[in-house]
Amino acid sequence: MTTKTFPRKTFLWITIFAIAMGFLETAVVIYMRALLYPNGFAFPLAPIPSSLALVEVLREAATLIMLIGIGVIAGKNAISRFAWFLYAFAIWDIFYYVFLKMLINWPESLMTWDILFLIPTTWVGPVITPVIVSLTMILLAILIVFFDSTKKKANLTAREWLLLIIGSIVLIISFTWDYSAFILEHYHFKDIWTVPTEEMLKLALLYIPRKFNWLLFCISEFIILSSIGLYWKRNR
Repeated sequence: MTTKTFPRKTFLWITIFAIAMGFLETAVVIYMRALLYPNGFAFPLAPIPSSLALVEVLREAATLIMLIGIGVIAGKNAISRFAWFLYAFAIWDIFYYVFLKMLINWPESLMTWDILFLIPTTWVGPVITPVIVSLTMILLAILIVFFDSTKKKANLTAREWLLLIIGSIVLIISFTWDYSAFILEHYHFKDIWTVPTEEMLKLALLYIPRKFNWLLFCISEFIILSSIGLYWKRNR
């Protein structure tokens, strides 16, 4: 019977792949900012053609598919595939900001606001928040890969999964809270689904981030870290 060891080669190449993806993401954003924000990125957002907005949403979807794909290729089972996806995503996200800082000296600080995602709605938050989330993802991913490479099974329990899911939902709410509150100041929730896309895009151009929901963010991190702590304690 062969002894399972930590997959150092896979770890190295996924790290390289994710860093390269981070640079690619940085390059795309620099090109877009040169076109839309020649004087530097700032809120409110600059007008963007609906066709270009669609391309941006599809690009984000394609990025997620690529990161999921690398996890599926690298993993030997469901839990390790999930871990490698988390790890690749986190490294990609962190180095996206690293390269932006190196190339255009942005963000000004870790508290600078940024647009994080556009799926299924606009996510915004200070730069430090996705970095914290990415570090949390790296911690969970490395623990899973380590235990999966040294034990017969390293699956998460139902309680651990439940905490991760709840924490992730609260996390998403914290990122979408401010923008959603802005939209709901102009439309009732039941009317949002019937508002023409062009009208919604015009409203989005008026949005300036006001207050990040740190309470929800901290609660989400606590829940997720509790799940990770339970997982580590059970497998150590």
